Amino acid sequence: MTRASDISESPLSAADKSRQILLNAARRAFADKGLTGARVDEIARGAGLNKQMLYHYFGNKEGLYTAVLADVYAQIRRREQQLDLSRLPAEEAMRRLIEFSFDFLSENPDFVRILSDENVHGGAHLTQGGNVGAMNRPVLDLLGETLERGVADGVFRRGLDPLHVYLSFAGMAFFYFSNNHTLSRAFDRDLMTASAVAERRAHIVDFALNAVRSREG
Repeated sequence: MTRASDISESPLSAADKSRQILLNAARRAFADKGLTGARVDEIARGAGLNKQMLYHYFGNKEGLYTAVLADVYAQIRRREQQLDLSRLPAEEAMRRLIEFSFDFLSENPDFVRILSDENVHGGAHLTQGGNVGAMNRPVLDLLGETLERGVADGVFRRGLDPLHVYLSFAGMAFFYFSNNHTLSRAFDRDLMTASAVAERRAHIVDFALNAVRSREG
């Protein structure tokens, strides 16, 4: 359990630390129980903070849920920028981005569950987040620049929409992790063993790269 005393030697102010601790506790709660099932008292207790602080920073449970969504998206976008893909050849950059997108979902099952829950609510809280669209734009810019370099190098085909390319490889990974329990039972095969996950990762990378490669020559 993460509490205020667990975070030290950070450039964050005390207020920012408390806010982040609440976000972390809320992320666990919303992943486990969804927006409807999570309780403010339990979140505050999990954070080791007074629930009045939760109301002070986020207004209400819905405001906290919206902030958690924005925080998770900010995390994945920061991690993508840290890949520094512009220094790599286009095909290697694309491979790294596809691998990262898969690995992030594999390592963050709470993100998968929270996003699935938000879809139940029609994406309403992402709309309320205001800047989520702008926050997610950089990955499309990054992907568009990578595709353009690949076309110039003769390794990627022309006319690919960065959004559809992203939806294709990210969607394959998300479907796998969001539906692994039902898929494992439907096909009588444990799809969450380390070997099964590695096999699926390799397949998605190969499948996506073959979809964008040049068909000339």
